[in-house]
Amino acid sequence: MPVLVLFILFSLVFYLFYRVKSYRSKLPMEKRWIGTKANIALGSFLILFALNQVYVLPGKALVYVVAVIFIALGLANVIFGYKQYREYLPYVLKEAESNN
Repeated sequence: MPVLVLFILFSLVFYLFYRVKSYRSKLPMEKRWIGTKANIALGSFLILFALNQVYVLPGKALVYVVAVIFIALGLANVIFGYKQYREYLPYVLKEAESNN
C-alpha cells in the first residue's frame, strides 16, 4: 500500500519540521502552539505506522497488540494536541499582536 507509506513519510516530515520550528521560535506561546502541531503530526505518524504494520504483517498476534498500542498512543496525541492547539491559539494571536 504505497499511499499509506507516502502519508507516513509526510507525517514524519511534518513532525520534524514543526519540532525544529518550535525550537527556533523565540515567543513562548508560539513555541507551545507549534509544539502541539508537532504532537498532532507524531500522533498521525503512529496511527499510520500501526495500520501499515497490520497491512504488511497480517495474522500475527504480536503485530495486532503493538498496533493497538500505537493507535491508542497516536489517538491520544492527536486528540490532546488538537485540544491544546485550540487552547493556545488565542494567546498566540495576542502575543503576535503585541510584538508587532
